[in-house]
Parts: sequence; C-alpha cells; structure tokens
Amino acid sequence: MTLTHTTARLDPAILALDQGTTSSRAIVFDAKLNIAASAQKEFAQIYPHDGWVEHDPEAIWDTTLSTAKQALAGAAKANLCVKAIGITNQRETTVIWDRITGQPLYNAIVWQDRRTADICAHLKQANPSLEDSIALKTGLLLDPYFSATKISWILDHVDGARARARAGELAFGTIDSFLIWRLTGGRSHVTDATNASRTNLYNIITGEWDADLCALFNVPMALLPRVLDCADNFGESHADILGQALPITGAAGDQQAALVGQACFARGDIKSTYGTGCFVVLNTGSTCLRSKNRLLSTVGYRLEGKTTYALEGSIFIAGAAMQWLRDGLEIISDAQDSEAMASGQDSNNGVYLVPAFTGLGAPHWRPEARGALFGITRDTSRADIVRAALESVCYQTRDLLNAMAQDGERPASLNVDGGMVANNWLCQFLADTLGIDVRRPKIMETTAVGAAYLAGLQAGIYPSLETFAINRETDATFTPSMNDDVKAANLAGWDTAMGRVLG
Repeated sequence: MTLTHTTARLDPAILALDQGTTSSRAIVFDAKLNIAASAQKEFAQIYPHDGWVEHDPEAIWDTTLSTAKQALAGAAKANLCVKAIGITNQRETTVIWDRITGQPLYNAIVWQDRRTADICAHLKQANPSLEDSIALKTGLLLDPYFSATKISWILDHVDGARARARAGELAFGTIDSFLIWRLTGGRSHVTDATNASRTNLYNIITGEWDADLCALFNVPMALLPRVLDCADNFGESHADILGQALPITGAAGDQQAALVGQACFARGDIKSTYGTGCFVVLNTGSTCLRSKNRLLSTVGYRLEGKTTYALEGSIFIAGAAMQWLRDGLEIISDAQDSEAMASGQDSNNGVYLVPAFTGLGAPHWRPEARGALFGITRDTSRADIVRAALESVCYQTRDLLNAMAQDGERPASLNVDGGMVANNWLCQFLADTLGIDVRRPKIMETTAVGAAYLAGLQAGIYPSLETFAINRETDATFTPSMNDDVKAANLAGWDTAMGRVLG
C-alpha cells in the first residue's frame, strides 16, 4: 500500500493595518472581504501645551506590531493564508527619523496640532497672494493642519536636525511611510499619492514633489519619500518582524481609503467618516475642482498612474468630543452610552457645543478658535451636553455640504462610516439635519476595507472597481423625518453659537 501525503490549500487573505489617531487596528479580510480576524489597541495622546498634540512614534509602532501579530495568529486559526499587507493611516501627522538607526528625532506632531499657526499667519501677512498660489499646486490652504510647517518646526527645534536633513541623514514620513520603513527593516522609504497630497509640498497636478514649495517651507527634498500609486509595490516586510515576509501592496490615507472602501468610484459619489474627526470627501473624477468656499482639492486615489481627484471638508473634532466627555468630563463611561442619553431627550433644550478644541477646520479655517458651550442653565443635564456634542457633528457636516453646494456639488445622499455611526440616533439626526438619505454600510470599518481592497487589487485577490462597487452592501438607510420648523430652529441656534465662536 502506498500512502500519499496531501496538504490542505489555505484560502488567501489580506492584512489591513489601520493606524488611527487614538488607536492602531489590524484586520484580516478573506477573499470576499469578510473580517476573519482583528485586534485593536489604544495609545496615549500627548498635549505638551495649548493647541499642541503629539504621539510617541514608538507607541504607534508597538501597537501596530502587536495588533498585526494578533490578527495574523487569528488568520492562521481560520486557515487563511495572508498574501499581502494594506496600510491606511492618520494623515498629515509628521515623523522625522534617523535613516541609519530608524529612531525618531521627536514625537510625531499630530494633524490636530496648531503650534505652527503663527508661522502660517506670518507667511500670509508677508505675501497675501501666497495661499492662492499654494492652493493652485497642492489644492490645500496655508494652515498648520498640513505637514510642511510641522516638518520645518522639528528641524528648527531639534539640535543639528536641519544640517543632518540637508546631508541626507534623516527621513520624513507621514505614518504610512514610517510604518513601511519599520516593516521593511529600513529598505523602503516610500509613500502613496494620497498621503503625499496632504503635505503642502506635493503638486497634485504634476504628481511630483515641488521644489519651490520645499524652498518656501524650508524643507530639504532629501527628506522626502518616493511617491507610488495607491495599489503598488511598497516593499516586503522583513521576516523577523512579523514572522513571515509579506509584500506591502496597498496604501492610502484614512479618508481616501474610506472613499475606496465605500466604493465611491464615480464622480459625485460622496462619503463622510466619523472617527476622531469628521471628513467629507466627494469624488470629482479627473477634474481637480477648485473650491470657492475654502474646501480642499486633493487626490482621491491614484491607480495605474491615473489620478482621481476629490473635494474634501475636514472637521477636527467628532468622535474626539465623545472621548472628551468620557475621559475629560467623565460624564459618560462609554461612547455607546451617548445614544440612549440623546434619544431620551425630547429636544436639545437650547444647549449647543461648538467643539473647537484645536481650532476650526473647513470651511472656517480658524486655528485660534476655541470650544464653547452655550445655552446652559441650572436645569442643564449630562444628557443635554452629550446630545449637544452629537448634534455638533451633524451641524458641522451640514456646513460642509452647504459649502459643497455653493461650489456646484449637491449630493443626493451621503455614505457614512466610522465608529460614531453605529449610533442610530446620530445617523437619523444627521439625515434630518442634512435633508438627504444617509446610508450606512454593512462593514463600517471602511478605512480598513479600502486598504485591504487596494492591497488585494494589486495582489490579484480582489476584483475590478466596477465589480467591487456592485457588490457593496448597505446595512441601513436613514431618511429625513424631522419637522421643518424644528429643523430651522435647531440650525438657527447652531448658526448663532458658531457665530459667537468666530467672533
């Protein structure tokens, strides 16, 4: 008798690394983009001064590495063979590290950080037309939100850093680039077009780093990574790091990854992600639409060398307000408590929160603005404040869609995702406030879905854009039902509150 040994063939899968502002997640998706394994870890937020926000890059790396290993172990138990890695990340957050040792020179300066507001104001004052010329190349505004002034600040405040940067000894990256460097053991210093487009150093029309912008912001070009498509060959993880060598084949900033994850591939498709902040992104196709209302023109995604553009509005504080209620004021024990508290109120009782904790983003762009709570009385309750925080997210989204409408883009419905939209009350109030249907996907981790899809597209595991869009599943649709008079009163109260903050 002859015995034949056979080995079961494992099904393919993709590891998505979703590195966010408050936590790192790793999710393994199978060949049908179902979640097979996942892990998540929070890390500390560092606030050295008013308006400053930092992260420890080693904490980002440690949480990314540990969650990746947990997810890979889960994939093995599910009899899946991970074929590639996709990465999505908090955008604009800036790290500079030593090319030899890989050690960061300074903490990561987070996208929310406002320390360079004075630098931006000085540049505007010195040349009033400068912001327009920057916008023509980058689609962005002259604001501390973006990476360029953060890079320059680190070089100016770490002894010897600027000279070392000019000598080519240092590397800059947004978080995707930093993680790829670490995963590949320092062999790949690369980024993708979406992350590059958030630096204020990248010309989104020519698709290249811009020497004049680098000179303006005093950023040596030797610091910068090579820019690739969103589905591309970013390098291979070192076998000693994850226990196996895996190609990294997809990368996109978190909001662009969510655009992909929501299958917004046609011009006019729009999504809004509610995480730490809120980001509304609308696909404008091959046209780089120039906003007249201080919205951003940006790279939506780039595939096979072809750029798809997007119009974006950025709100700095969304889920972060819930975190503040939980950790700062300690009036909720868990963000999930907010739904029951808000739905238990017949109205907002005249209470409005303008959460300008780190300034205001689009369409106002006021880095010096600070948060305020209006309309409180002796009868104001915890539930009133919680509801006001949730309502503020919806009102700010309305302000962004109004700006888009003035730019000629009026979406008929809104695709939503992110941790906050598990809250049914929030989704319904959003639909009521906007006056359009709000659609929530079956898989709400759309940033991770987008990263996985890009990686799987490059690796030959996932189908074409058209097939992916057809198969996208909706979990729930929320239709406007609020009385017009109530809606008008709510919006009037918000406009008054916002006007007082803007001063």
